[in-house]
Amino acid sequence: MSPAYLGEFEQMVLLCILRIGEDAYGLAIREELETVAGRMPSSGALYTTLDRLEGKGLLESRAGDSSSERGGRPRRYLRVTPAGRELLAGSRSTLLALWDGLEGALER
Repeated sequence: MSPAYLGEFEQMVLLCILRIGEDAYGLAIREELETVAGRMPSSGALYTTLDRLEGKGLLESRAGDSSSERGGRPRRYLRVTPAGRELLAGSRSTLLALWDGLEGALER
C-alpha cells in the first residue's frame, strides 16, 4: 500500500533520516528535527510516525547491537526505502510547482 501524499511531519522525518544517513535512529532524528527545523516532537509522536512510515513501506529498520546503557535493548536504525524516496521526490516536485511564480506573494 503506497500513500498518495505525505504530511508535513512525515516529510520532515524522512528528510532527516536521509540527512543523517546509515546512523539514523530515534534520538538522532529528534536532534536533527530540532537543529534544522526548530521542532522537538515528543518521543511518542516521533515513534508513532516512524512505525506508521515503516508500515506504509516508506522506511526499513534494522536492529543494532544491544547495550547495557539501553537496558539491553538494541538501537533501531532506519533507512528510507526506494518507495519513500520516490514519494519524497514527487512531493518536492509538487511543492516546487505550486511555489513557481509566488516568490513575492508572502511579502504582501
